[in-house]
Amino acid sequence: MKVEEIRAIAKRTYCALVHYPVRDRTGQIMTSAITNIDVHDIARSARTYGLAGYFVVTPITAQRQIVQAILDHWQKGAGARRIPERKEALERCWPAASIEEVVQVIEVTHGLPPLQVATEARPFARETCSPEALLRLLASTERPSLILFGTAHGLHASVLKSAEFLLEPICGIDGYNHLSVRAAAAIVFDRLFGRWAEAALPKAHSG
Repeated sequence: MKVEEIRAIAKRTYCALVHYPVRDRTGQIMTSAITNIDVHDIARSARTYGLAGYFVVTPITAQRQIVQAILDHWQKGAGARRIPERKEALERCWPAASIEEVVQVIEVTHGLPPLQVATEARPFARETCSPEALLRLLASTERPSLILFGTAHGLHASVLKSAEFLLEPICGIDGYNHLSVRAAAAIVFDRLFGRWAEAALPKAHSG
């Protein structure tokens, strides 16, 4: 797979930072609060790796208004004039009320429903796929894709079960795995769409 093919896949790939439904410390369903730094840092990573867009998902109207205020600052306000690179990144970021709304927006845009990929830091009782396997799957379909990241203690089990694919956890050293969601998203994007991905994937035989 060539770099150009990987870039084409990225251009029809979206990500979403989910604040509901997510888990609390005991595994129960909850809604988490928006964090300013998550909004613009994941947007910057998504832009760096050429993704089509980034959704911040929360059912709470006041929280979506906070997201919009952050976007307005970096897209139209003093932030846009001071750091134009961040303005460019946040032009691909939108608030949404639910995962279902995100799926609908992507389907309207592309004419096909997105292939949903969940992420999880801990082992979960279903088969996972590696970044290499996922990239091959994305290359084999014309459907757009949606990578779901969870806040709090991760995506709720209902999301992990309903997603078409579950990406394997990022493994740290000595069993330690407590990355911020911002760091995890950047690692996932690099493994899928970074320059090393071309070398990591088997090359097609010619002739």
